[in-house]
Amino acid sequence: MQEKSVSVGNDQFKLDQPFFVLATQNPIDQEGTYPLPEAQLDRFMFKVFVGYPSDDEELEIMRRVASPAMATAEKGVRQVLNGDQIKAFQQLVLRVPVADHVLQYAKALVRATRPASEESPDFIKEWISWGAGPRASINLILAAKARAVLYGQFHATIEDIDAVAVPVLRHRIACSYTATAEDITTDIVVAKLIASIPKHEKQPAAVAKR
Repeated sequence: MQEKSVSVGNDQFKLDQPFFVLATQNPIDQEGTYPLPEAQLDRFMFKVFVGYPSDDEELEIMRRVASPAMATAEKGVRQVLNGDQIKAFQQLVLRVPVADHVLQYAKALVRATRPASEESPDFIKEWISWGAGPRASINLILAAKARAVLYGQFHATIEDIDAVAVPVLRHRIACSYTATAEDITTDIVVAKLIASIPKHEKQPAAVAKR
């Protein structure tokens, strides 16, 4: 990811922008798919759980795969954006304003995940072995900006931070033995943190001016 290239044997190939990296893991497998080290996990913006398809989705999968008529080019994957358009949207997301109180909230949320921090509540000290690093703070803001654009907003809000907090943080914190014994997951911890961190009222008028 950071090197923006891939290597095959002794050959290295530079990746054209834009690109992104996906890593998959089947929780049923005992061999062949191994958990990534924590330092590598931290480089992924989101950790997303993909469950079983819905009733309608499963029916559509059956139709597409089991019917030759549905496997035509019209029903296949079609291009929606090109690379230059994606890069333009990326720059647009970076320009989305974020008020200081939203930055402070995101910072407080991340710092509260660290059990050795004075800002962390008691349940973090009991349930978490280690907390999220600075990449979590950065990705919270970037994800909140992207969500704001998708929802037609002119600035990122605390609501945007809360909406992306679980997929951004769930793979960046580790539950202690006590939490695991009590069936406490990182999702539960993040949800409890969201409920416990004070949310300040929006005050800066500059955010509303575009």
